[in-house]
Amino acid sequence: MGVAIGAFQGAFVSFLGVPSFVVTLAGSLAWQGLILRALPQGVIVIQNDTVNNVANYFFSPTGGWIIAALVIACSALAVVRGIVTRRSYGLPRESIVLTFGKIAAIAVITLGVVYWSNSDPRRGAPLAGLLVVVLLVVWSFVARRTTFGRHVYAVGGNAEAARRAGINVIRIRMIVFMISGAMAALGGVVFASRLRSVDLSAGGGTILLDAIAAAVIGGVSLFGGRGHPRAAVLGSLVIAMIANGTDLVGYSASTQYIITGGILLAAVTLDTLSRRRMAVAGR
Repeated sequence: MGVAIGAFQGAFVSFLGVPSFVVTLAGSLAWQGLILRALPQGVIVIQNDTVNNVANYFFSPTGGWIIAALVIACSALAVVRGIVTRRSYGLPRESIVLTFGKIAAIAVITLGVVYWSNSDPRRGAPLAGLLVVVLLVVWSFVARRTTFGRHVYAVGGNAEAARRAGINVIRIRMIVFMISGAMAALGGVVFASRLRSVDLSAGGGTILLDAIAAAVIGGVSLFGGRGHPRAAVLGSLVIAMIANGTDLVGYSASTQYIITGGILLAAVTLDTLSRRRMAVAGR
């Protein structure tokens, strides 16, 4: 259903040229009204264990360490593969120190997260966390290592130039909207799983703006053509740390909104100034 909704909204952008932000905002309002009509009772309790386990399942301590070992091994293999690929094409390589530094950093972070997760005897490494890691790896590979990913950056940077280069701009935009719809649907499943119910009163507030802010704060450009899947993860971590920090020191929600808004404005301003300098330099 998420893919179908993404295709429906993407058609307005791809074929009619309607601004994507307007289409997304209008779709958000329309689908929210449809949900209100479809769920007059307001709350549906989820009794399916498969769905509930998406956000509430925790691996055993042993399972957590096995997952950590697999993550470290796969990351090290990816780094080594990148070195071999660059060498085969005669491209400059990173220094050995930086290469091993990346592997060591990933290992330290992974082991630290698993150790912290296993420190609570009632819990372990969460399945939802593993899902985030898997999706991050998959979409990072798609964005950086595939022809489709390069076409997405090209269309985002300059759609007309991409069209003249032979890229099917309409198809790329449609696929991107369908992927976005699928990921939004998956996020909805995780959110419903965490609550063990579908509640019309949940998911409001600033969650929509937080999703936009997470990507922008992480370095994704609102003007298109620049960004990385990990940017959304880093941006969401920043927002989460702001929320957690303000709660710990006893600040009100208004202070949290002000700080988050200020960081978002600063990120967009820096992106705008950076693009302006690049345009002046002719790049």
